[in-house]
Amino acid sequence: MKKIAVLTSGGDAPGMNAAIRAVTRAGIAKGWEVYGVQHGYAGLLAGEMRKLGPRDVGGIIQKGGTILGSARSEEFKTEEGQLKALRNLNQQGIDGLVVIGGNGSQTGAYVLHKRGLQVVGVASTIDNDLYGSDITIGVDTALNIALEAIDRLKVTASSHNRAFLVEVMGRDCGYIALMSGIAGGAEAICIPEVAEPPEAVAQALEDSYARGKAHGIVVVAEGAKYDADALAAYWKEHKEEIGFDLRTTKLGHVQRGGAPQVFDRLLASRLGAGAIDELTKGTSGMLVGLVKNRVATTPHEEIAGKHRPVDPRLFELARILAQ
Repeated sequence: MKKIAVLTSGGDAPGMNAAIRAVTRAGIAKGWEVYGVQHGYAGLLAGEMRKLGPRDVGGIIQKGGTILGSARSEEFKTEEGQLKALRNLNQQGIDGLVVIGGNGSQTGAYVLHKRGLQVVGVASTIDNDLYGSDITIGVDTALNIALEAIDRLKVTASSHNRAFLVEVMGRDCGYIALMSGIAGGAEAICIPEVAEPPEAVAQALEDSYARGKAHGIVVVAEGAKYDADALAAYWKEHKEEIGFDLRTTKLGHVQRGGAPQVFDRLLASRLGAGAIDELTKGTSGMLVGLVKNRVATTPHEEIAGKHRPVDPRLFELARILAQ
């Protein structure tokens, strides 16, 4: 009987639990034993593993976060830490591992693969910056949470002739800011990939005020060169020129904590089951993702340590639609 383990690592994403459920039940359907690793790679080093049965993953598909927990581990980045992780897996007789997570998580998966362990990754990050998957687990839910906030803020902004700076998550990637900004009809969008100066943002709002708009919405990724605080400081100095009164709202981790919506539950279920299919084939060192609406694999060596940038054409589209 094959024994496998599953862990979640990095930032939690709505749908991770659905992926854990799919991996567990699909593995058990193969006649395998499935173990859950608590607290990501840190738990792997500590030997924190427990056997999972069908009932252990019952009632979790609708829950946000991850029942296995997640934690950062500097020790795992060392050779000694990686060998310790492998020893713990060997002591449990585990010969396959599924890693659910984003860039850092999949880089760790690739390291273990190179050391001889059969490892398959599952694409999960709200930033949607992984090569090898058109969309990753958690993105759709996080976007809908951000969009709902933008829609609500637009209502109150119009009532009081105000502008709102809405800061969303995205330390290195502006996908959430860009897509929620387009969908929410933002007047300006600031992302890490494009250094939009405060003067340009202010001009966009000044122009929209002159055109008679009753509100202004600026969506800002937290990792933008000029974040919400920097833009607010500039605004304070040039308020009379811009026209709108200003308020700032930082959504923060509320975007991670939502219950996964339909798309993320289905995506997680497909990718989790797909990971078991790959382990059955003897696959290792691969990421399971969604490509052209089909479950597909991409070698970890092609994605490890890399971030997929946003499509610059979408940024230009946002400019055109903001008129």
